[in-house]
Amino acid sequence: MQVILLDKVVNLGNLGEIVKVRDGYARNFLIPTGRARRATEANKAEFEAKRQELEKAAAAKLAEAQGQGEKLAGSTVKLTQKAGVDGRLFGSVTNQDIAEELGKLGYPVAKAQVRMPNGPIKHVGESTVNVALHTDVVVELNVTVYGETA
Repeated sequence: MQVILLDKVVNLGNLGEIVKVRDGYARNFLIPTGRARRATEANKAEFEAKRQELEKAAAAKLAEAQGQGEKLAGSTVKLTQKAGVDGRLFGSVTNQDIAEELGKLGYPVAKAQVRMPNGPIKHVGESTVNVALHTDVVVELNVTVYGETA
């Protein structure tokens, strides 16, 4: 199925491109989330009429994400979890925990935006995670986990 992208989609294309994707991907993800529309002649004409408006909105989203990324860059999130004597956590620190802590600090971030390259944190100490605020804005963040004896 051919679709017109209404937003930048990672590994697929940029705003306004007409790309061929599998039917299920288009019907179940791209179209319901508002990232694409079917590439019919009527939709192509409607897109061209709204193109500048959509580009302005995309540029505004990017500028907002860059501004938030500059504030967030180099920040440290401090979490306390129950840990054993050897420094291993009884649970783990997940992207949900980090997103909640960032929310408390005044940075509203969805848990899906927190990317943990090495998986959940299971030890006391410092780690780095990535926060993807936009497809083009990825910020590295330090996470410090302190152990609390049970």
